[in-house]
Amino acid sequence: MTRLLLAGVVLWIVAVLGAGPSAQLEPHRTPAAQSGASLFSTSDNCVACHNGLTAPDGEDLSIGVAWRSTMMANSARDPYFQAGLRRETIDHPSLSAEIQDECAGCHAPMLQRAAHAEGRTPDLFGQPQVHGSGQSAGRQLAADGVSCTVCHQISPEGLGTRASFNGGFVLRPTPVGGAREIFGPYKVDAARTTIMRSVTGFAQAEAPHVRESALCATCHTLYTKARGPGGEVLGELPEQMNFQEWQHSAFNAEQRSCQSCHMPAVRTPTRIASVLGEEREGFSRHAFVGGNFFVLRMLNRYRADLGVEALPSELEATARATVRQLETETAALSIAEACLDGGTLTLVVEARNLTGHKLPTGYPSRRAWLHLVVRDADGLTVFESGAVTPDGAITGNDNDVDPRAFEPHYDEIRGSDQVQIYESVMAAPGGRLTTGLLSATHYVKDNRLLPRGFDKRTAHADIAVHGGAAADVNFTDAGDRVRYVVAAAGARGPLQVDAELLYQPIGFRWAQNLRPYEAPEPQRFVRYFAAMSSATAATVARATVRIEQ
Repeated sequence: MTRLLLAGVVLWIVAVLGAGPSAQLEPHRTPAAQSGASLFSTSDNCVACHNGLTAPDGEDLSIGVAWRSTMMANSARDPYFQAGLRRETIDHPSLSAEIQDECAGCHAPMLQRAAHAEGRTPDLFGQPQVHGSGQSAGRQLAADGVSCTVCHQISPEGLGTRASFNGGFVLRPTPVGGAREIFGPYKVDAARTTIMRSVTGFAQAEAPHVRESALCATCHTLYTKARGPGGEVLGELPEQMNFQEWQHSAFNAEQRSCQSCHMPAVRTPTRIASVLGEEREGFSRHAFVGGNFFVLRMLNRYRADLGVEALPSELEATARATVRQLETETAALSIAEACLDGGTLTLVVEARNLTGHKLPTGYPSRRAWLHLVVRDADGLTVFESGAVTPDGAITGNDNDVDPRAFEPHYDEIRGSDQVQIYESVMAAPGGRLTTGLLSATHYVKDNRLLPRGFDKRTAHADIAVHGGAAADVNFTDAGDRVRYVVAAAGARGPLQVDAELLYQPIGFRWAQNLRPYEAPEPQRFVRYFAAMSSATAATVARATVRIEQ
């Protein structure tokens, strides 16, 4: 299919160029591009010229191939998002339309903006469930997720301000008698502008702001409002603060943007279009590697249920790239001290964040924790803290056992029922723990690892450290130092100490709290999670030491 599209484009270009610069054809339109949907074009109009890209070393840089296997492309198909959305509408039935509208702003932005242009709100549950055989305009816009003509139409107006957050980015109006602007980082060639406009209906515009973190902040900064039984606002929660965490870090001062890590540039000049494309410096890969390997593999495993369009090999490649980045660029772990004295083993483990925001960041279902094992000369376990169970729970974590409790932050660990978990724990008014975004008003714990340069003493309240870590002098932007005191009397040496930093995109409690909701989406996700529970965690960093007696 791609080859046929490319062949057609090439023949069309020859015709247009042969007809002279004044030649104009009607812009191509998919069925989705009607009425309010004319604000956008679905990705199939872009990939014909932006696939088939190869770096000099042979790396496939095809934009469409890379993008369609990402969480961005599958933002509306994400079964955890669908489950959470249904849960919120069940908890707050009178606000169902409002909740769907706000969530669509970042998970199905084309559907939302097209609906707004027609004076209505989007129906996320009527697409149907994004997947299916229907080819309606709404379904196509929803199924395309965060597509090409979303990010590349975000204008610079208001970026980085409160008004731009929660999906509040600005789309410029269509010029009278003209074409909508599509923004990119490169200077525009007039001939290529004619080609692109005739094929897609959009006009290229040079715009450096597409490489700025503030563009990403429009959907990766989220404030949610807790609602009472009558829909009244009970409080506001800074639910995702990736951008603000980055602003308070050394990465901001060093001008290392979100894109520099999540869309790393190709080091050599590279063609960015397969048809009449010229080599460009600093072309950014469109793989959008983040941290959610788990849902990527869930999308792959249940691709028929979820209507996934990316190939199995593409999704697995993106999942592997995600794990690879987690393993190599996310955190460092070391055993700074190891002392065996009179049958007592004292260890100091240091965990350090290598990213430009808190670790983990983003949606608060994410957690990382220290797993430490001490074994004797026969390989028998002397002590263990933080083991993960086959169902995805953490041994010793109070919250995985009881939704009303949570594991505190530790400076020192002495028992196997204690585990250092780096997480944010939300609470409703009155202190009741919750995983419902529209029930939470504050955090009772936030000890996520801080990025380099992040001063917790001067951090804004929206990105503050909460709980025991706030007063822990060993918890700073240089990392977290945790002391383990282990009873090792009688253990035959030498002793082997293995430590690892584990990470889950979706913690056990966040999945289990969906069980009571008797609706298709929550129940489906609970089934998926149970079937894949042994693969919920990835190892981010490791350290080991051998202690002679």
